[in-house]
Amino acid sequence: MSDEVLSERNGSLRIITLNRPDRHNAMDDAMSELFQRLLGEALEDSESCAILIRANGKSFCSGRDTNVLGHRARDESDFHFVRRHQEGRLRMQESTKPIIAALKGGAIGGGCELALAADIRISDSTLKMALPEINYGVLPDTGGTQMMTALIGPSRTKYMVMSGERIDAPTALEWGAVDFVVEPEELDAGALKIAQDIAAKPPLNLAMAKEMINLMHGATIRTGTRAELYAQSYLFKTEDYQEARAAIREKRAPHYRGK
Repeated sequence: MSDEVLSERNGSLRIITLNRPDRHNAMDDAMSELFQRLLGEALEDSESCAILIRANGKSFCSGRDTNVLGHRARDESDFHFVRRHQEGRLRMQESTKPIIAALKGGAIGGGCELALAADIRISDSTLKMALPEINYGVLPDTGGTQMMTALIGPSRTKYMVMSGERIDAPTALEWGAVDFVVEPEELDAGALKIAQDIAAKPPLNLAMAKEMINLMHGATIRTGTRAELYAQSYLFKTEDYQEARAAIREKRAPHYRGK
């Protein structure tokens, strides 16, 4: 559906809104491609200086739609599928425009990684963040292990990735996964104000500030994200991945064999 992602300009700010609330903004192939197209337009828009990513409904984004897990719409390899999606995240991180994300409800899996690829994150008190891929027999593959480590450190990231457990808004704030937490009724206005204030600054200064700060972790994140690509391409071929999918389908506990 062409209205599953919306884009509008508000002065020097471009606002992208995820608009599939009935599925907690889970992305299927069509929605993902639409998001990437609108994101590309926003990044190339010479009239806008910053981007705000927000969502309609109760959740920011619950990741890839479980109805299409393992599906490859382009009949491409796992390697090319993952690499293509990685490029979308890396493009956000390496763009010259500041990106602000307004989070609420579920920011799960790929939705969490989308949030992490932003430069500043403001959430409301309903937020639940998770990298639960291990429960599906795989691992984060669009920079989650790298971006989360840069924000909250290796030990806490290992906990999130190895357990798949969710963290709530106060924990996300305490650990540094988000930068501000507000009440639900304050989220839209609060995120908009932060984004507008940043968008009003000199564009070259914003671009250079982001470039300089990214020197701290940027190269490491890109290299580590490619390591996710190689790991995920392998994991998709394992017996344990097939067992995880079967267990979910059959509503039973999985029995892993390390193969």
